Amino acid sequence: MKGYRFTDYIPDENAGDNAFENLLKIFLQLLIITAGDAAEALKWLSDLDKQHQITNANYGIGNFIEDLKSKGYLTEDIGKGSIKITAKSEQMIRKSALEEIFGKLKKSGGGNHKSTFSGQGDETGTDRRDFQFGDNLEQIAMTDSLRNAQINHGYNNFMLTEGDLEIVENEYKTQTSTILMIDISHSMILYGEDRITPAKKVAMALAELISTRYPKDTLDIIVFGNDSWQIQIKDLPYLEVGPYHTNTIAGLELAMDLLRKRKNKNKQIFMITDGKPTCMKQGIKYYKNSFGLDSKILNKTLTLAAQCRKNNIPVTTFMIASDPYLKQFVQEFTKVNNGNAYYSSLKGLGNLIFEDYKTNRRKNL
Repeated sequence: MKGYRFTDYIPDENAGDNAFENLLKIFLQLLIITAGDAAEALKWLSDLDKQHQITNANYGIGNFIEDLKSKGYLTEDIGKGSIKITAKSEQMIRKSALEEIFGKLKKSGGGNHKSTFSGQGDETGTDRRDFQFGDNLEQIAMTDSLRNAQINHGYNNFMLTEGDLEIVENEYKTQTSTILMIDISHSMILYGEDRITPAKKVAMALAELISTRYPKDTLDIIVFGNDSWQIQIKDLPYLEVGPYHTNTIAGLELAMDLLRKRKNKNKQIFMITDGKPTCMKQGIKYYKNSFGLDSKILNKTLTLAAQCRKNNIPVTTFMIASDPYLKQFVQEFTKVNNGNAYYSSLKGLGNLIFEDYKTNRRKNL
């Protein structure tokens, strides 16, 4: 009689994951914190190695650096003595952020948003109806139609007529245009708390999610400090906070300008911020007031919130601060816009944005 002999399982320390991949995960995280500065990230990695012995005698940081170069993650300019990350590294950072933030959530089936409208759409639904002139042959539910023919005409005199045909209703897949606004004012690194790094991670994860799972959707990323400007997805790892005030007005104006160019009917704005609007531009000069809520700046901000509502553009605000008077501003802004607001810790920011994005894709905004 055959049987099985069981012994103790001693897992390999690097099973399924070699030394290079272990170090790469840490290196990618450090690149986000150092705003894409490869040299500084490697220095930090070396310091971590000294403290925690993350390498061994067979594979050291020097081996890792050579592998980074040979595998296309780093380029070195010997003449200038500089080292930079490549597009491959930028993509890996986005994938890493997506895994970290959304990895525990279930993967969606088709990866595209279904609306409540049916008809001559582009995704197979579950509803059935009788054949009508003009329907596509691909929409015919063949099994159901054959069953109808057998019931209507019997087995001996089998025939398939127009009256036997059933059609599978197709569902429209809507497309969504999203603007992600990121506050890069100085307060995003004040008081010993790094708020910009989690915001960058969320932006990169959302960008990777949309480009891979919802390719028909669009995502534009803008940053706002004293002014506002658009950045490319590839620029996200290098994003840094500046000595800026918070010009929410400029951010909203740019977001609306970008959305006007999008032909999608479903449009939305996500705004990640930790403070109140403190700045606006008047001609070539800046009007600034960091002390409390300035009525002049507030009124202009609320006017833009109302304009977004008029244009059916909901604004979802992710406030990563919990001061009572800041909550009051967000509540008033949200009420005027008829949007949503979340008061999030940095830890839960990614899941909140993901869920809100998914929810908004299930309805016509």
